Amino acid sequence: MELTNTIHNNPQYVSWLSGLKDKVRNARLKAAVTVNRELLSFYWELGADIVQKQAQSNWGDGFLNQLSKDLMSEFPDMKGFSLSNLKYIKQWYLFYTQSDLSAQITKQHVSQLPSTDNKENSQQPVGQIGQQAVSQLNQPDALITRIPWGHNIAIISRCKNREEALYYVHNTLNHNWSRSILVHQIESGLYHREGTAITNFTDALPQPQSDLAQQTLKDPYIFDFLALTKDYNERELENKLVEHITHFLLELGAGFAYIGRQVPLQVGERDFFIDLLFYHARLHCYVVVELKTTDFEPEHAGKLNFYIKAVDEQLRQKGDEPTIGILLCNTNSISKM
Repeated sequence: MELTNTIHNNPQYVSWLSGLKDKVRNARLKAAVTVNRELLSFYWELGADIVQKQAQSNWGDGFLNQLSKDLMSEFPDMKGFSLSNLKYIKQWYLFYTQSDLSAQITKQHVSQLPSTDNKENSQQPVGQIGQQAVSQLNQPDALITRIPWGHNIAIISRCKNREEALYYVHNTLNHNWSRSILVHQIESGLYHREGTAITNFTDALPQPQSDLAQQTLKDPYIFDFLALTKDYNERELENKLVEHITHFLLELGAGFAYIGRQVPLQVGERDFFIDLLFYHARLHCYVVVELKTTDFEPEHAGKLNFYIKAVDEQLRQKGDEPTIGILLCNTNSISKM
């Protein structure tokens, strides 16, 4: 014990430990940023494919819905393939490519593009320069792939043009804004009050302790993209329940019809996913099941209530009774709501 206390209070050890902690934080953040770029580069290519297929094929209006079902069937743990998210991916791609990028945006907003001061480049038509800018946006070092997906959705949903959007992308990175702060700045009209041209951008990581860094590290789309989950034990429990769904239904009682797992619901601009969803044929109501491997906490009930309300608003039909919620925690009891 004395030796431990001596080491713990040793200035050299304290200094070395502090530096080691910083290295761990930076390494984790660097990895998360790299994965985020890969994820958004994939989304960009998917958006381009969706736009191309819809323009060239005769697959009809149900194309995206069918694509969502097929991808979620193959990759049930990936939240990015919900119908609402596929629509956002398409919208995101079109937002930055619908019309030719102006020479000003090409020069000022997209990193590592050829300088228009170069004689050879200055002779190129504006349309050709715009095509180069769009091509560069496919690269992992483009500004828009350096912020989390939720930030991108907030920006394209609220900004009127690329110049305004890229202004907020740049400032998010420069000031380490969380998504809530970003939304506040957009809705308060910061760009129109103080917006100035972006002349350069330093390729740097977010500050390890910042809100932006924490949101990047915890982004559920990143975890699902890597086939990992924040609550791995809960997903494991869910998998076991699905594998033995007949036995589970018998334990719940007669009348339960299985709807699905990780059922997507869109509330506002965000996607949420119900662990398990049933319909009770005798009670004529939906049944939401939330799984927790920890002991009961009040916030678990709050989240379950949120899902119950969302199901009532989006899925409940005329003749259905109010939705029931079941919370399974790390106890012997089942909490019903």
